Amino acid sequence: MKIALIIPARYASTRFPGKPLTMIGGQTMLSRVIDIAKKVTEEIPDITLAVATEDERILKHAEELGVQAVMTSDNCKTGSDRVLEAAKKIGNFDFILGLQGDAPFTPPEALIKMIEAFKTNPKIEVVTPVINLRWEELDNLREQKKTTPFSGTTAIVNSHGQALWFSKNIMPAIRKEEQYRRDEFSPAYQHLGLYGYRADILEKFVTLPEGHYEKLEGLEQLRLLENGITIQTIKLDVPLGLAQAGIDSPEDVARAEKLLNHKDTKTQRK
Repeated sequence: MKIALIIPARYASTRFPGKPLTMIGGQTMLSRVIDIAKKVTEEIPDITLAVATEDERILKHAEELGVQAVMTSDNCKTGSDRVLEAAKKIGNFDFILGLQGDAPFTPPEALIKMIEAFKTNPKIEVVTPVINLRWEELDNLREQKKTTPFSGTTAIVNSHGQALWFSKNIMPAIRKEEQYRRDEFSPAYQHLGLYGYRADILEKFVTLPEGHYEKLEGLEQLRLLENGITIQTIKLDVPLGLAQAGIDSPEDVARAEKLLNHKDTKTQRK
């Protein structure tokens, strides 16, 4: 089984230009993501690792960090388009993972579990991780969305772990919330924006037109659901606070710095 782990890292972000080269705790965001990927390749050594970008500055930085880098078109509509273009340039693969270049706190466990899920069931079309939010984390996400409403994505899953929907709004709405707050965990799941695709499904995905809800929400995974492609989720156990550590805006950098400075590494999920 041939597996590729591709890091799409786009410089020309509309909301946050140069995001992968932003410094967080004295280290570029991209270098932090590459460190995560390297931990995965240490666990599963038969993986091809590469950075996919449209910008020479990111290409050079990736090469300085000792990682293969691939120049891709600046016309790629989504990170998944960029992942596929890069994968095609470096080989033929059965399973292709995309690790976003703006996700410096992604648990290596997420990628390892995604790979294990596909090895166990090669019929999986797409796999992606979710985190069951503690009430504290959900309250923090609600507060965060008051200033950056399009940071953070929530997911609804069925009893088999398949995704029913994703949204930038917080789902589900919780009637009589006080009854549920007796438990440590809320009914909400936050989505980590990385995907593992069976190769033929990724090929199909990039040929599909932009979905109606994909365009409204700005979430490429909705194109999959709108076209009947199943997305299997895996549930992660991560330290308190890391669920909201994605970087979607300059404001998120300050939150990430705070997390680095104050996170309690001993606080683990049960």
